[in-house]
Amino acid sequence: MYAWPASEVPALPGRGRDLRIHDTATGGLVTLDPGPVARIYVCGITPYDATHLGHAATYNAFDLVQRVWLDTQRQVQYVQNVTDVDDPLLERAERDGIEWASLAERETTLFREDMTALRMLPPQHYIGAVEAIPGIVPLVERLRDAGAAYELDGDIYFSVAADPHFGAVSGLDAAAMLPLCAERGGDPERPGKKNPLDPLLWRATRPGEPSWDGGSLGPGRPGWHIECVAIALDHLGMGFDVQGGGSDLAFPHHEMGASHAQTLTGEFPFARAYVHAGMVGLNGEKMSKSKGNLVFVSQLRRDGVDPAAIRLALLAHHYRSDWEWTAGDLETAVARLARWRDAVSRPDGPSATSLLEEMRKALAHDLDSPAALAAVDRWAALQQEQGGQDEGAPGVVSRAVDALLGVAL
Repeated sequence: MYAWPASEVPALPGRGRDLRIHDTATGGLVTLDPGPVARIYVCGITPYDATHLGHAATYNAFDLVQRVWLDTQRQVQYVQNVTDVDDPLLERAERDGIEWASLAERETTLFREDMTALRMLPPQHYIGAVEAIPGIVPLVERLRDAGAAYELDGDIYFSVAADPHFGAVSGLDAAAMLPLCAERGGDPERPGKKNPLDPLLWRATRPGEPSWDGGSLGPGRPGWHIECVAIALDHLGMGFDVQGGGSDLAFPHHEMGASHAQTLTGEFPFARAYVHAGMVGLNGEKMSKSKGNLVFVSQLRRDGVDPAAIRLALLAHHYRSDWEWTAGDLETAVARLARWRDAVSRPDGPSATSLLEEMRKALAHDLDSPAALAAVDRWAALQQEQGGQDEGAPGVVSRAVDALLGVAL
């Protein structure tokens, strides 16, 4: 599967700071020191109802991670999946009377267009669950043969008891896990499971559902968590730097995926840091497909909104915060974009040396994009009030905003 075109990232003078970011597993800030190549896996969309602002906010956060790393003169190895076969996708396709693969392709195409418009840096490896199945089947067979998985009416389940580190990602106990498991795609009430939390690795074929050759597993399709594990191990290996996604993925998705990988390899941890973006709400509730309270990037673009303004509206909120989208967010972003573009359009201006350092410091400290925006606001205000004599300053500011924030002025 192909991703989307990469926008050029301008080179900046000097070198950026190492990233210090919140790790869900430890509950505090950790300094990432990836070495010359930073490795990141971000969980992708299930392709229906794409791309809403909750999606955009999440991918914006991990785009910032890449930009901070690139500013430290590192290379970035970025992998993202597409869950292009799963129960919610099949249910939506049936509801809308469309073939499931056509729905997945249509929505994935729309997602690519939105990511391009928002200047999100693309992954080097953009992998669909369907194309990953040949690599998933052997992993499930290995878990089963090692006694870490078991069969139940033709389905294969992972035994969470097989991983001594189970629970280390989310920090939740079983009482807290059970309702989240039921809410987020699990089946804790299914009779016959060894542990109600045990997740599905391989779903045996059902009438009317797509299925693939599972070798000794029989025909069927993969569970959600093992999909990401197979892709991450294939392209990044164990101990990669960041596992990313929305905060609703910490459990069960990232918890289960870590246990799958750690049991398969005997190594710990699966990822060195688990980084999660907050949820975006609308009208007092979390923006979600099930509630239908979605604001779409594509609709905003069709309405004539500059994608740079959409991105600025996202950047105005700290990536870990839960927040609610309002019309005021967009109005503020449109006005900010106009002020910034006016400021950098002039032939000279106040020195940008301290501004660049302020932006780097803010973003290196847990991706504090609101502080980075405030620094640019101050420079633009100085430009408006008194101008300056530095002929190169507007160009430096324009390149810094592009390189570090992904906003083209």
